[in-house]
Amino acid sequence: MRLTVLGASGGTGTQVVRQALESGHQVTAVVRDPARLDVSPHDGLDVVAADLADVAAIEPLVKDRDAVISALGSRDRGPTTVCTDGARSTIAAMTATGGGRLLVVSASGFHTAGDGIVPRAVVKPLLKRLLRHPFADMARMEELLRESGLRWTIVRPPQLTDGPRTGAVRSRIDANVRGSFRISRADLADFLLRAAGDESLAGVAVSVARA
Repeated sequence: MRLTVLGASGGTGTQVVRQALESGHQVTAVVRDPARLDVSPHDGLDVVAADLADVAAIEPLVKDRDAVISALGSRDRGPTTVCTDGARSTIAAMTATGGGRLLVVSASGFHTAGDGIVPRAVVKPLLKRLLRHPFADMARMEELLRESGLRWTIVRPPQLTDGPRTGAVRSRIDANVRGSFRISRADLADFLLRAAGDESLAGVAVSVARA
């Protein structure tokens, strides 16, 4: 596949780029600072520094791609619009260049469908207060995708870790995975790449967690 990865220098984005290259995909890694991308040079890799607010600059980076994967996210708990702004620009660029497949990383923490009593009544209210700003940003991003007309997929992980890729991942459409509260960034990246080639996941939100 020909893939564009937004937020490629972050923890999840780096894993997506590495695994995509290992699988023989052609990757355009979009970053603010190329020096922060911890991926070795590769014939299949094109690293581009771009301002995601500049729709015209994004258009050639998403045109004729099999999928665009956004691993954008805030690095702190303060007010943020990084996911919303990135989604808005990416949607505009993809719409202008013919549409296509767009996958974004959100979070399961502000959704309760499928949760047990304790997460729903105790854990999630605490998380929503603690992470209210990044969660609000992701919620608006999800709204933009649903309104976009693109072939989108929203992927909602729980707490992310730096553990290895295990391949032991459970997923659930439109509801959280019950009884599992973590997933490694490596396993999340693996799921994103598999989902990018799975048209049955277009137009759905899917939660993932370690099995």
